[in-house]
Amino acid sequence: MLYWLTEFSDGGDLFNLFRYITFRAGGAFFTALIFGFIFGKPLINILRKRQGKGQPIREDGPQSHMVKQGTPTMGGLLILSALLVATLLWARWDNPYVWITLFVTYSFGLIGFADDYAKVSKATTAGVPGRVRFGLGLVIAGIAGYWASVVHPEGLQFQLALPVFKDTLWNFGLFFIPFVMIVIVGSANAVNLTDGLDGLAIMPVMIAAGTLGVIAYAVGRVDFTEYLDVHYVPGTGELFIFTAALIGGGLGFLWYNAPPAAVFMGDTGSLALGGALGAIAVATKHEIVLAIVGGLFVVEALSVIIQVLYFKKTGKRVFLMAPIHHHFEHKGWQEPQIVIRFWIISLILALIGLATLKVR
Repeated sequence: MLYWLTEFSDGGDLFNLFRYITFRAGGAFFTALIFGFIFGKPLINILRKRQGKGQPIREDGPQSHMVKQGTPTMGGLLILSALLVATLLWARWDNPYVWITLFVTYSFGLIGFADDYAKVSKATTAGVPGRVRFGLGLVIAGIAGYWASVVHPEGLQFQLALPVFKDTLWNFGLFFIPFVMIVIVGSANAVNLTDGLDGLAIMPVMIAAGTLGVIAYAVGRVDFTEYLDVHYVPGTGELFIFTAALIGGGLGFLWYNAPPAAVFMGDTGSLALGGALGAIAVATKHEIVLAIVGGLFVVEALSVIIQVLYFKKTGKRVFLMAPIHHHFEHKGWQEPQIVIRFWIISLILALIGLATLKVR
């Protein structure tokens, strides 16, 4: 919204700063961060009062988690509120990629909110049925996939771009929509599975968002794309503002989610943020790079898939418990040890993902 202040600029005054994506991204970051610090504690108090016993803890999970009984959930509301305010304030409202990403983020957030509400209101770990969540997610992702495809430049519509092989495009035609559905829904659910320890999901989400934000800024500038030899997608630079707001809101949330957590993100946050990462990857034509940048989420999801399939076939388990972070808990790793090591892995994967911009 503040971009429109440039209408009052003569080219050499304060208002001219609002033309620059980097300036507005900085503004979005600090807006979301301050929002989180100001409203974090009041929101947690409201959630604690309304939820009573807080998020139900799985009885078949690690016994060390039982001490977390009573911790309120739906903390994702703090991130999503800060993200929305900062994005609407600092991003351009005439940019379709911003609206596509907001649509996916808050649609998945509503699914997660319904799931969290069902859990706390019924005091059970069973929320909205998985098939319903999955089906709604596919519909949202399908709409976003088609929307993104028609606003992409003509030469990139319904095409899959490959990292490293910069000149290669695969024309999927309408099959690109099911592919996008898998990307977005898979990303949302992978982040959701990762959110099992205090602070475990939010930092890798911020790292991945920061990486995708840099990519969005780069592919949205013709001079950068010519130097890096990647496909130019005009308009995606505005997503840098969205990711800056996400990081600011995420840090505000992490202040209260650091061990021992005063609030859990819940499905409200994890599904929304995972969907956001998928939407940004689709908008920037970097769906494959998302699998690298978000490699930690991929491993968490694969550990569950492998565990379930292997158990159905043999009656035995590959891991002591899935997702894989619980496996390491059973191996004797302390929770902060797992969280910090997984953060390190996320950072390494993000750097590898960024390297694909230049590698050829």
